[in-house]
Amino acid sequence: MRTGVAREPGSASQGAGSPPTALFALAVGVVVLALYASQPLIGIIGPELGLSPVTSGLATTLTLLGYATGLFLLVPLTDLVENRRLILTTLAANVCALLTLAAAPTAAAFLIASFLVGLSTSTIQMLVPVAASLSSESSRGRTVGNVMSGLMLGILFSRPLASLVTEAAGWRSLYTALGVAVAALALGLARFIPRIRPNGQTGYLQLIRSLGSILREEPTLSQRAATQAMCMGAFGVFWTAIALRLAQPPIALGQTGIALFALAGAAGAIISPIAGRAGDRGATRPATMLAHAAVATAMILAYFGGEVFAGSRDTSLAFLLIAAIVLDLGVIADQTLGRRAINLIRPEARGRINGLFTGLFFLGGAAGSALSGVVWSAWGWRGVCATGLAFGIGAIVIFLTRRRVFKAGS
Repeated sequence: MRTGVAREPGSASQGAGSPPTALFALAVGVVVLALYASQPLIGIIGPELGLSPVTSGLATTLTLLGYATGLFLLVPLTDLVENRRLILTTLAANVCALLTLAAAPTAAAFLIASFLVGLSTSTIQMLVPVAASLSSESSRGRTVGNVMSGLMLGILFSRPLASLVTEAAGWRSLYTALGVAVAALALGLARFIPRIRPNGQTGYLQLIRSLGSILREEPTLSQRAATQAMCMGAFGVFWTAIALRLAQPPIALGQTGIALFALAGAAGAIISPIAGRAGDRGATRPATMLAHAAVATAMILAYFGGEVFAGSRDTSLAFLLIAAIVLDLGVIADQTLGRRAINLIRPEARGRINGLFTGLFFLGGAAGSALSGVVWSAWGWRGVCATGLAFGIGAIVIFLTRRRVFKAGS
């Protein structure tokens, strides 16, 4: 099923020059904040709403489940309906869900709103391909890289920012502020999002059924999703368990210290525009290999920091911080190169391709997070590092066995 897309006369893209990438980057960075914000707040939100320790984790689980649902069922709609209206409507739904979350009087209302927040947060994966489509092919990697910097900074800052704002003003104020911020950004984006109307006449069910055939027919998509799933697996393992390790002696950081560690680790987001430029210049393969090597190396550094030098607080903390930065460098670089590659194939299916790519590697991150608790309980920090290293090696193996897919420019 190959259909074209058309921009309506007078759309924001015409005569606009380079796209407002800073606005797109800010928008995706702010919208994604709510995706992980509940993780460090469960100990506060749960008792207030009457959630038991067992059910408190459902807040984050339902938010992530809603996001995954949106990736597979809402994002593909960009290939079927007019994009500007779809994006602004989904952003409006996100605002309503966030404000409902802030005002939730009961646990049931909070959990339902959490799912809806995750579902509508999938709008960020509608914005990324729109930003890419506004750029020429020669600068698409740079544009995607800049927007991805905003997205990854939002993901990395979400937990520490949630902790700091909640400590100062309460968790309801956090979600209220996010709702107001998303509403303001939606008004700003309305001026720049072009009216892109797909030319296809297919129905929604046929659109969703086509996801499987697209995945089979596009090796660039399937292999890029596989390597990023491995990288996100390592990311999930590390960032889920690192707070537990930092709280142990001799480091023994408190909640604020752990939040500051996460903020420092976010320095890895600087790699996104650099990786995008590397792709634009035909250095996709070496840049990809370096990204995968960085993920594996980071887990080795993490092992040294948490085990070998565990007796020295400063040395241990330094190694763990370097590991966090190197890990984020590798994960973000691979994701940026992957997004650039998939946005060069089948423009008529860009929404479905982006939803598939993100949804599949998101499953890798979820698997890493789930395994983290298991290996931490069984083998401690060394088990966490070994699992993360296995994910990193998995990415390298996929790259080496499918090198023809990772050719320059893709």
